[in-house]
Amino acid sequence: MKNTFIPFEKALAIIESHKEDFPIESRPLEQCIGAYLAEDLTADRDFPPFDRVTMDGIAIQYEQFEKGQRTFPIEGTAAAGDPQMTLHTNTNCLEVMTGAIMPKGVDTVIRYEDLTLTAATASILLDSLKNRQNVHFKGIDIAEGTIIVPKGKRLSSAEINIAAAVGKANLAVRKLPKTIIFSTGDELVPVADTPMLHQIRRSNIYGIQATLKEWGVIADLQHLPDEKTVMQKLISKALLEYDLFVFTGGVSKGKFDYLPEVLESLAIEKHFHKIQQRPGKPFWFGSTTTDKKIFALPGNPVSSFVCVYMYLQFWLKKSLNLASETLHVKLKNDVQFTPDLVYFLEASIESQSDGTLLAEAVKGNGSGDFANLVKTDGFLVLPQNKSQFFANETYPFVSYRSKW
Repeated sequence: MKNTFIPFEKALAIIESHKEDFPIESRPLEQCIGAYLAEDLTADRDFPPFDRVTMDGIAIQYEQFEKGQRTFPIEGTAAAGDPQMTLHTNTNCLEVMTGAIMPKGVDTVIRYEDLTLTAATASILLDSLKNRQNVHFKGIDIAEGTIIVPKGKRLSSAEINIAAAVGKANLAVRKLPKTIIFSTGDELVPVADTPMLHQIRRSNIYGIQATLKEWGVIADLQHLPDEKTVMQKLISKALLEYDLFVFTGGVSKGKFDYLPEVLESLAIEKHFHKIQQRPGKPFWFGSTTTDKKIFALPGNPVSSFVCVYMYLQFWLKKSLNLASETLHVKLKNDVQFTPDLVYFLEASIESQSDGTLLAEAVKGNGSGDFANLVKTDGFLVLPQNKSQFFANETYPFVSYRSKW
């Protein structure tokens, strides 16, 4: 392999060395789903904040039941949202509703299903009770001052719920880079057009745009023709507005692959070009003097898809200080791959009854066979310097689809 092709691990190291520290912005809570939290969510009071009734029924002093009392005069009713009540007579009871604050002078709740009620009394039908049953006690979930959600977490509906519970009408979140995706090549036509025999529709950029959206990054789309002066003009203009650039195509050895030359003419520093991998060898990565990042992907659909998941996702996670969790799976079938390259092989996943994940390699017809992606769930990462991969061996897996 020529020296211009760098190892997979070195590519990751270079990309990590150029990670970002995204700025922080304040956003209304209802606009925060999918955002990355930039502050800790801390309990502003105990969870729950009071001893909370968990069943509709009556509340009594357990001691009276232990003494043999089974019928209790009803002294009043404590509803959810009412101030705390007090039982004034030890041998009486209070009706209590789910969510109410536990009244003073009582310690045990018996549900309505275990009672016989009259207008004035409640009789317990059970022979035994558990002291302090059916009460959710103050602070048992979370104590005041505890960090419930640490910063860095991506906000799902569960975290939004917590933010509301601790009084956060606005949240500090990371402002993700303003992003543009460029397609390149005169053979590409708009999606709505009917291509001529020598043309294809611009599909790559829509897949990449959708992938970035899943990660919380909103991207604009634009097309570049195979004309150097036009490319320079359009990219130069975009450099004034955007922070993150993703290109598809124009980075290989073709006669009209002008992109590396154009990027160099715009004083964009190349950090590397070409990786010892398949697919996606021509991948190009660089940055400007103002630290705008450029990911130039190969034009073949599977190659660009691989590079987005292996490198752009890696950079985004490192920039957000997210822990990288590697999923490992077992091969279902043998694989042979002779070239001395890291091999990203499409595979479908099935869950076994013993809890293991089994990956069936599904070879397509090369890096242009993007239809094969709909049959699979992600990529096996098969290491370099090895040509035989056998069933039941374990390898890393990068998923682009959730099946569960």
